[in-house]
Amino acid sequence: MAKERSQSPTVGDIVELQLFTFNSNCPTDVNNVSKVEIWVLDPTCVSETNLDGRRLVETIEEADISNPATGEYLATLSTSAPLYTIGCYLDIWHVAFEEYENLENRIAKKEQSFKLLPDKWYTTPFQVVHDFSFRFLPNRIRKGTSKFLQVEIIPNVARATDLARFWENLAISSDLLVSIEMKCGDCLPREKDLRLLVDCESTEFKEKCFAYYRLDTTEDAEPDFPCGIYDVWFTFNYGGNTYVSDTQQLQIYA
Repeated sequence: MAKERSQSPTVGDIVELQLFTFNSNCPTDVNNVSKVEIWVLDPTCVSETNLDGRRLVETIEEADISNPATGEYLATLSTSAPLYTIGCYLDIWHVAFEEYENLENRIAKKEQSFKLLPDKWYTTPFQVVHDFSFRFLPNRIRKGTSKFLQVEIIPNVARATDLARFWENLAISSDLLVSIEMKCGDCLPREKDLRLLVDCESTEFKEKCFAYYRLDTTEDAEPDFPCGIYDVWFTFNYGGNTYVSDTQQLQIYA
């Protein structure tokens, strides 16, 4: 399973590096993304002219960079050893925002970062017995809105402890699934399978202990979300266990 930069990738993982581009607050394609350079911050390379010890690891060429949606660019990175090791990395995107006569002098370099972490081995004399709670915001959305639901994954251990931070770092590497079912409305279908509009769909990205799912209630979106009350629940696979959250409610109103 590929991981995002925020999902605590380790050496050997496939990492999906993304760049999002906007023009006047709207997702907009640029003219060209010519390459992505991957640099490691190597302490042995620090010098007066290279203060953070940058060393080029590899270059992802334009042909290997995809454009899956408007204003979204994706480069997939295989972090196999010995080329990649534990450490801090930069992904530098070479972007031409518009079409220019002399394109070479109009390339912007957009610098982002990610880390490759050690493997997260742990041992225990018992099975994984810790539980998780889930909560999400917002729980009221006006019809015609397209925005992200923010889901928080909460390990049920003592807060502000090393144990809590440990479980949060592990949890972010697991997938969180979202289900949404219509509970009441003007045209509530009698058939249960017609009321289930989102069935165990993956969240789009994760950051720390939060996962994000885009809920689109605009007119042409599929599926259509009529105004009404919806049951929302989350499924989370972790440590050989499957956690299904309590049902929470979401209102879509006119």
